[in-house]
Amino acid sequence: MFFSKMSDKRLTNSFKSYVGFDDEPLNNSAEESFSEQLAPRCLPGEMVIAEATHVLLFSPVSEHKRGKSGSLIVTNFKLSFVTTEEYDKDEMYCQENLLLGEYDICLSNVDALYLHVGDKKRSLLPGKNVSEKVKGLVVVCKNMRVMTFSFKFSPLGHGRNLTNALLHHAFPKRHQLLFAYDFREPYDDFQRDLFLRFPTPMFHDPGDWGQELARTGGIGWRLTSINKEFKMAASLPEWIVVPSSASDPQLLEAARHFRGGRPPLWCWSSPRGAALVRMSDIQPFLTDRRSVVVTGGSDILNSFRPDTASWTLPRVKENTMLETVRKSHPRLAQPKVMELNKDVPSPRELQVSFVKLRDLCAPESIRQFWAQDNHFLSILEGSRWLHYVSICLAKAHEAALGLHNDFTVVLQEGDGYDMCCVVASLAQILIDPHYRTIIGFQSLVQKEWVALGHPFCTRLGHVYNMETQEAPVFLLFLDCVWQLLEQFPGEFQFTETYLTTLWDSAHISVFETFLFDCERDRKLAMSDPNNPLTIRPVWDWGEQFSERDVSLFSNPLYTPPPPSPYSLPPLQVQTGVSSLQIWSQCYFRFIPSMEIIGGGKPQVDLNCRLLVSQIDQLDRGIPSSPSQLPPPLESLSKIGSFFPFSRRANAGPVAAALLSVSSLTLNTSFLSSEGMLDSQSILNAPD
Repeated sequence: MFFSKMSDKRLTNSFKSYVGFDDEPLNNSAEESFSEQLAPRCLPGEMVIAEATHVLLFSPVSEHKRGKSGSLIVTNFKLSFVTTEEYDKDEMYCQENLLLGEYDICLSNVDALYLHVGDKKRSLLPGKNVSEKVKGLVVVCKNMRVMTFSFKFSPLGHGRNLTNALLHHAFPKRHQLLFAYDFREPYDDFQRDLFLRFPTPMFHDPGDWGQELARTGGIGWRLTSINKEFKMAASLPEWIVVPSSASDPQLLEAARHFRGGRPPLWCWSSPRGAALVRMSDIQPFLTDRRSVVVTGGSDILNSFRPDTASWTLPRVKENTMLETVRKSHPRLAQPKVMELNKDVPSPRELQVSFVKLRDLCAPESIRQFWAQDNHFLSILEGSRWLHYVSICLAKAHEAALGLHNDFTVVLQEGDGYDMCCVVASLAQILIDPHYRTIIGFQSLVQKEWVALGHPFCTRLGHVYNMETQEAPVFLLFLDCVWQLLEQFPGEFQFTETYLTTLWDSAHISVFETFLFDCERDRKLAMSDPNNPLTIRPVWDWGEQFSERDVSLFSNPLYTPPPPSPYSLPPLQVQTGVSSLQIWSQCYFRFIPSMEIIGGGKPQVDLNCRLLVSQIDQLDRGIPSSPSQLPPPLESLSKIGSFFPFSRRANAGPVAAALLSVSSLTLNTSFLSSEGMLDSQSILNAPD
């Protein structure tokens, strides 16, 4: 998939002591220990833009003032630090991305750049050139990784040239400048899913929508191509599910009165007729806005939005569409409208919260780390991040209870593609066990986020634009899902490692899943006559990881649902802030001093994997050869709490042996829910 050019020169010791950015250079003999010819491994279509040699990478948040020497390279895909340090992969097991190395950062992951000027740092503006000498550079990533480099041993001008290249290429102003357009690796459009061997529904065509409508047993709704060629709404897919009683001309007329042309749209149904619906707010700036007096005897008066007897035309259209939603219910029950704008954060508020959370979880020095540690809880509370998680979970639980009680629930929010995605997705996870499986969860993201037009490109900041609002709405959703995993550990087929990896993948400019704001933009990119984009879904995990790494995505204690799960109540999630936790694996994994060696959740996870595999072997009567025997459980004490996102010496053989024993069993079991073990079977297993 990629090629590598590396110097044959190897160092006996690639670490150097340092005191600061402004220190005098080391003597000549010390400088000679730096490698002179280092090159990154490059993907097909990847090109080197700028390079700085004799660069120091500082140890992250460490009390030991040491640096690692190497070359720093900017390509059209990544920022790559190449060092001559060698390690035995078998001795230091860690998740390894086939597209990015250990010290590589995809350009789409770069969030902010700072220059070190003495003891202070200065923020750099994207697209602006640096004219002075660059002695130190701090790179802050969107996934909370911080990398600090020193150019004090580099040749004159190397630091400045590399920084300027990074300022221009890490913040592209056009979508066509993303690496996905340059990537020349052939793709056969076949998802090499290493787990389930089944493709994830993309919801690009009517077949996936029809199958989902049939799976949920929804009635009173129909599939329409009214948005063909995106003539009704640019942010919606060409195929949508709408109330059966609403005609296409009626929908086209009504859509003009909703922000973004997004009238009530179907998300999910129960066999008893309750439906989950999304819509945007009505347009406040229509040229044909006028007062309409409504008299009695109209169906509109029975709708949920009789704010006043004198309505504007947009309000009448809104109530007319809600009436079609009511008619889609078998009992003609009134829908419950949840106006999310009143409680959930706006994208701007969410971004402010995230920056405060990132400052807490990504300190740049050990001094800042200990200063924040003394006030950790108060700083966390001040960020309001867990408060927003709590609100989203509470809203989702309210919606799920309404659906369980056979009420249609309509979620309404601004443009209808931010917090509607979060609450609608969480509600479906709470009430439908299908979305707690790996394929089900991936189809949920495709349906609610990708197909229905969450603006990933804008919110994740893939293209730099001062006028758009960046906000990690998808991270908020993943954090909410992680809270559910913590409260219901046996209900989900996927793990927190899967969720963390998914968040990392959102910042890799190769996969189209997170590169676009809507289906229209995706279709235009695919049909570009000059440089058509090859579509690569992120769900093809074999593009990034080995089977051993992917095996960590599955939960060994997952319990499959009963054949008819719709009679069960939704998951009774605890939504109070006091019941929530900080997602340490995702947020703290780049702080070595916070890792607990021999402790944390990996100990439980790896033990469960080992026990499940042993029980499965006993059930099948498969004898274990000496080469297949796992290491003793006490050797797990060498594995850290941030596994598999950190490297710890001598932990590799333990983790590799456990995963090699358990991965085959898990892969075979997940092909069919019938092959899964009940979580209690581990407790009741024979000696």
